[in-house]
Order: sequence, then structure tokens, then C-alpha cells
Amino acid sequence: MMRLTQSRAALDRWRQLWSKSVAKSRIRLLSPSYLVTDQKIKYSRNIQAESTSFVENLFNGQLAPKNLLPFPTALSPEQAQVLQAMVDPCARFFQEVNDAAANEELGSIEEETVVGLKSMGCFGLQVPEELGGIGLTNTQYARMVEVVGMHDLGVGITLGAHQSIGFKGILLFGNKSQKEKYLPRLASGEACAAFCLTEPSSGSDAASIQTVAELSPCGGFYTLNGSKIWISNGGTAEVFTVFAKTRIKNVTTGEETDRISAFIVERAFGGVSSGPPEQKMGIRCSNTAEVHFEDVKVPAENLLGGLGRGFQVAMHILNNGRFGMASALAGTMRGVLLKAVDHAADRQQFGKAISRFGVIQEKLAHMAMLLYVTEAMAYVLSANMDMKVPEYKLEAAISKIFASEAAWTVTDEGIQILGGMGYMKEAGVEKVMRDVRIFRIFEGTNDILRLFVALSGMEYAGQTLSALRKDLSNPLLHMGSIYKEVAMRAKRKVGVPTGQTLQDLVHPQLENSAALVTRAVELFGETIEGLLLKYGPAVMDKQFHLRRIADAAIDTYAMAVALSRASRALSLGQPTAQHEKRLCQTWCQQAFLRVQASLQEAKSASWEEVFTSMKLISDAMVQHRSLVATHPLGF
Repeated sequence: MMRLTQSRAALDRWRQLWSKSVAKSRIRLLSPSYLVTDQKIKYSRNIQAESTSFVENLFNGQLAPKNLLPFPTALSPEQAQVLQAMVDPCARFFQEVNDAAANEELGSIEEETVVGLKSMGCFGLQVPEELGGIGLTNTQYARMVEVVGMHDLGVGITLGAHQSIGFKGILLFGNKSQKEKYLPRLASGEACAAFCLTEPSSGSDAASIQTVAELSPCGGFYTLNGSKIWISNGGTAEVFTVFAKTRIKNVTTGEETDRISAFIVERAFGGVSSGPPEQKMGIRCSNTAEVHFEDVKVPAENLLGGLGRGFQVAMHILNNGRFGMASALAGTMRGVLLKAVDHAADRQQFGKAISRFGVIQEKLAHMAMLLYVTEAMAYVLSANMDMKVPEYKLEAAISKIFASEAAWTVTDEGIQILGGMGYMKEAGVEKVMRDVRIFRIFEGTNDILRLFVALSGMEYAGQTLSALRKDLSNPLLHMGSIYKEVAMRAKRKVGVPTGQTLQDLVHPQLENSAALVTRAVELFGETIEGLLLKYGPAVMDKQFHLRRIADAAIDTYAMAVALSRASRALSLGQPTAQHEKRLCQTWCQQAFLRVQASLQEAKSASWEEVFTSMKLISDAMVQHRSLVATHPLGF
């Protein structure tokens, strides 16, 4: 009851802060027209019922726009109003109370900021109200995280490591007693949480962890031994989600195997220790440390998600949390872009503002497009999750890849536009550059996620080809489906339109961009089919090819979400619609050329020679542990 009262008090605080802001300025509530009540989609051909994922179907060369068009939103008018009541006070808090530079200098978050975050309920944004949290949806949470990302990524990492992954496993997989025991004090900020997966010998290869949990003879507890590295909140957390190997016996054969299991571990159990804070390039106010477990007695009831299901728990947590990363980085990009725009407008060189020079205009336009697409990805994904769309793992992975690389580019170009001022601490952008670099590494490196996107998509396409092959073994029973598939593939091969179209789903002013998306999907399907037929299962080892396939998938999905967002703006007659139309059209024109280039490289014989040469160059350096080539001066 006490927790519920505190939760309601936090909500009341938001409402009070909002009423004060309303007195100062008018806040326009979202119109109910933003709600998509009819999700029925017209199809030009039958889309496979197995998956509604746009990206999965992309690998079959099929358009699956159901989750994208019209631009989805899962916010009711009441939820939108509650969210707007929170956004402005949160932004003012970060402007007036939080000091990002002071946090970095201190190496932790200032106490005044921590107290304020706790009072606003920021440590339990998605925890249900009855368990002491605010109870936000994924879309609401994404918007709040965007505000934090705009002002201080170090604070964002602390909060994200706590709730996006730290106790997310309890939220997703915990039983009733586990939730009631842990979530209230985690939501209040009384205790901090951490996610413990990475080890010295297992980074991207999470399945190779060495931490062990042994069940006691009495069955009452597990003894946990091992070490985790680079754990966000590792030195400050009181509650940990820990992944360890457990022995599992097959009841039929008697054979024992090691499987990963997840556990809720408290520092208070004893045997838990942390190393000193790591000295990092960026996000310095967030704590990162090693965590060691020595003969920790973990009650059997603290097993999370079932014995041997730890790998699935870990992947689901990471997959579920990636939408927040995209929205946080959208906020970061927005802050940098605004600084760049102001500087370009004010800075005079050669008798005029530098914003009038084409080189600067191109940079600003590209930065704006990257932000536009990142925002679209973040809110399509969060809405899909709120709408309980079953398949979104590839969209989530792409959103993380795109957002982290877009944020780096925007920050780099922002510094370039600011010139010498951008390199100075005073401007605050050099800190952002140091902060954003980690996002391409943690929670799944972008290199591994590219392979994940390519291989998962190709597996889906392979299943379709296998099904077609099965149909061909008994053609009289499957004549209709065989004819459709063969006809579509034949048309794709010779460049004839397959009949797929987005014409009825997008605004007429964007039909050319829609046609580019459709053509990209068809080219993609043709390329994937060719690679699968050429290499078969061996394609999983063709990483030069897979990287280019992933790049083409990322660009195609980016085109689709930009198209959806701009189409909504035009359909609603928003004041910014024509500007958004330009953003979308320009992006699609450039992205389509990149898709063509990536696919050509993936299937071209001449590029096979390039791939072979790159492999030999790399192998030579590794073999000799040197750069091999002679210095230009010979010494």
C-alpha cells in the first residue's frame, strides 16, 4: 500500500509540474486523429501469414506493410495527455537541475539530480502502478528516454541499465512473488539493478559464459561462482540479473548437459563484490565495473524464467530494450543538430552566414534526414511493441544499428560545422561524441547485429524456398501457390513489375518514393534467392556478403519508415508536411542507390575478388603480427 501511495504521489508530482508549465505556455494536446483505429491493409497479393514483419518478408522479396502503414501509434488520447504532462517538466528538470559537465567531472550523478529523478518516479517508468511504478507504455517510455538522451547520456545509461535491462527480466519473466518482492524497491530507486552477462571470455558469444550455478543436494539453493565485466551499475547495484551455466539432466536418457539459466541475485546474499569503476572514454558519470560472485548462495526460488532458459531470457531482454536506445539517441541527435543549425545561422564568413554555403547545407540536410529516420524507427518499433506485434526482433536490431551510427555521424558533422568551437569543451559536443561511441558496441555490437539481421532473414527466406520445393514434389495439389511463386520470381528476374504496390497506402505525393521502396524489396528478394541457391547453408560463413545484405536491409527499412511518417504528415495536413515530404523523398532517392550498390556487391563476381583480397590482406597482418608493408622511407 505504501508503494502504491508513493507511485501515485510521483504521478501527482508530474501533474503539478505540468500545470505550472501550462500557466507559462500553451501546450497543444495531440489530436485524436493521430490514433490509428483501423489497421486493415489492402494487399496487391497474398502476404505469407507466418510473419507480419516487414524485414523478414523483405528477404522473400515480399511487401509486408501491415506494421508500418499507416504510421502506427498505440497511444490513446488520455495516454498522450499524460505523456505530454511529463515531457515538459522532465525537460526543464534536465535544463535547470541536472549538470552533465559536473556529473562527468564527479564520475557519478550529483545527489540533487538523483533525488529529483527518484521523486519523479524515473527509476520505475514501466513498472505497473500497483507495484510502485509509473506504468508507462513502450511509446511513453521512448519519449521520456528521448528527453534524457538529449541532455545527458550518462544519466540515460544509468537509468537504462537499471530498468531497460537491469530488472527488465523480472518485469518480463518474473513470477508474482518475484515481482512483488523486487519491483517496488527497484521502481522507487531505493535499490539499483544491473544486467550481468558479459565475461572476460564471452563478449558477443554470450553462449560461452563460464559463470557456474550448482544446485545444492537439498535443492534449496544454487551456489554461484564467476565474474562479469563491464557491467553498467556494477558497482552500485543491489540487485543483479545474472546468467550462469547450470547442469540439466535429460529424464529420458540420463544425459547431463550445460545450459544457461538466469537468476535474481542480491548483493546482500554475501559473496558479491565489485571492482573499481572503469575509466571510460565517455558516459563517465555512469558506473561501470566488474562484478564477482564467490560461493554466493542463491535461493532456488530466484531462478528466473525457468531452468536452462537463460539464453532466451537474455536475448529477449536485449531485444525488448533496443527501442529505448533508438529514442534516446534521437534525443541526442536533436540536441546536436539544433546547436549546428544555430551556429550555421549566426556564423559569418566571407560576408555571409555559413548556412548559405552548399557544403554546410548538405551536412545539415543529411543530419536532418538521419534524425527523421531514427525517430520514425523508434516510434514505429515502440508502437508495434505496444500493439503486441509478435515479430519485431529484426526491426529492433536495425533500429539499434541505425540510431547508433546516425548519432555518431550527426555528432561528427555537428563538430565539423561548429569548427574549432565544436572541438572545445565549452560547446558540449565533444562530450556527446565520447558518449555516443559506446552505443555501437554494447547490447550487441553492430557487427554482430548485422550478421543477426542477415542470417535471421535468410533463414526465413530459406524456409520459404524449402516450402516451395516441397510443393513442387506434389505439383497437382499445390498448382496455385506454385504458379504465384514461380511467376513472381520470373518477373523479378527479368525486371518486370511483380504487381506489388504501396499505392493505396501512401499519400499520392509520395508515390515515387513508394515505388522506390517496392523496387528495393523486389531487388532484395532476387538477390537473397540467388545467394541461397548458390551457396546453400555455406552462406552463413560468407560474412563479406552478409554485411552488404544487412546494409541493404537497413536502408530499405529506413526508406519504408520514412515513407510512412511523411505520408502521415501529408494525410493529416500538418504544417510541416511539405518539409517532411522533402526529407522522405531525398532520403529514399539516396538510400535506393545504396541498396542497389550493396546488393550488386553481394552478388558480383568482381567483388568476390575484392573479398578474397581483403581476406588475404587481413590474414597476412595477423600472421606476421605487423603491418607487413614496408615503410615509405624504408626504416
